[in-house]
Amino acid sequence: MDEQAPRYAIVIEWDPDECIYVATVPDLRFVATHGDTYQEALERVLELMAEWLDLARESGVAPPK
Repeated sequence: MDEQAPRYAIVIEWDPDECIYVATVPDLRFVATHGDTYQEALERVLELMAEWLDLARESGVAPPK
């Protein structure tokens, strides 16, 4: 991981109704995903977060600090 890159909190919660883990990044709008396992949810949210940050940079939008 780039030492200069901003770091964001990741929240992973169990959804008992859907029987899935839901992962969100509260500081990055619309970054939310899920997985059947905790690890799957974490991997997916990390990928989504990287895509979100890449698109923000490409669009000239500064990521939240």
